[in-house]
Amino acid sequence: MSLVTVDPRIARESFLKHPFVLQHALKDHPLFTLPRLVELARSMPRDRIEYNSGKVAVGVRPEDVPKIDLAAEDVISSIETANAWMVIKMVEHDPEYRALLTSFVEDANRAAGLKPGDYSDLQGFIFVSSARATTPFHLDAEENILIQIRGDKFVRTFDNADRALISEENMEISPSKHRNQKYESWYEDRATLHALKPGDALHMPYMVPHWVSTGDSYSISMAMTWKTPEVNRLNKIRLMNGTLRRFGLPQKPPGISPAMDAAKVMAHDLMRAVIDPLRKSETARKILRGLIYGRKANYYYETKTEKAGM
Repeated sequence: MSLVTVDPRIARESFLKHPFVLQHALKDHPLFTLPRLVELARSMPRDRIEYNSGKVAVGVRPEDVPKIDLAAEDVISSIETANAWMVIKMVEHDPEYRALLTSFVEDANRAAGLKPGDYSDLQGFIFVSSARATTPFHLDAEENILIQIRGDKFVRTFDNADRALISEENMEISPSKHRNQKYESWYEDRATLHALKPGDALHMPYMVPHWVSTGDSYSISMAMTWKTPEVNRLNKIRLMNGTLRRFGLPQKPPGISPAMDAAKVMAHDLMRAVIDPLRKSETARKILRGLIYGRKANYYYETKTEKAGM
């Protein structure tokens, strides 16, 4: 039995190109109960969990996001009253979640007429949010199907080719850059609203700008993500561009200079070959991020400012 239900015509026409709603068979799955998520949070390194107050504006500046001074598992346990937003990142490191993620993404790609070899780098991100919480305006550097497990979620998506909303510079990748993007009220005129209930899912292709809010009860959802060869290539270029800009060397966008793009991909791969073996532990990852990208690259370790329930 497939975990994904979608009109084959829509899947073929819009997959990896445009946002569209589909259905899934995971809304009652035991991996998404609060006790199981508490267990998951306790098992994850701290740099793979991020949380803060959910009571924020759509265009809130990163430095103005209120923090919550609680342990991650306590935020989950009190999510009905915590006024919180949380993401548990890279849950594919847990074998049970990885098996589910693999099955889901394979089903989705099969529905769109693609083969398992057409993607790589499967990653899962679980969101636990209090009622009436907001995920500010941002974009994600991967292909994504957001599945709604519990509660209602409202996702506003925008055209990822609209540079009036997000510039190419703001699409560059750097651990020192917070994902939140500037937002102005007139942007809303260009939004498409997707209202998701448990059992619904939304495919958001690479770099689609969006912001999210929850309904009148707490929400659980999971982003099932993967990368195509083209996404991997673009991310390498945009990471090199973001890194070079940090050191005062702004670069041209991908596609302007194919020769320079190829050089950046090669440089990226050589650097990762050296750095990746050093990134096995959380402490090493934290030190390397700080050395290369500065203190802001470790922003998600900050928890103090706001008490849960306020």
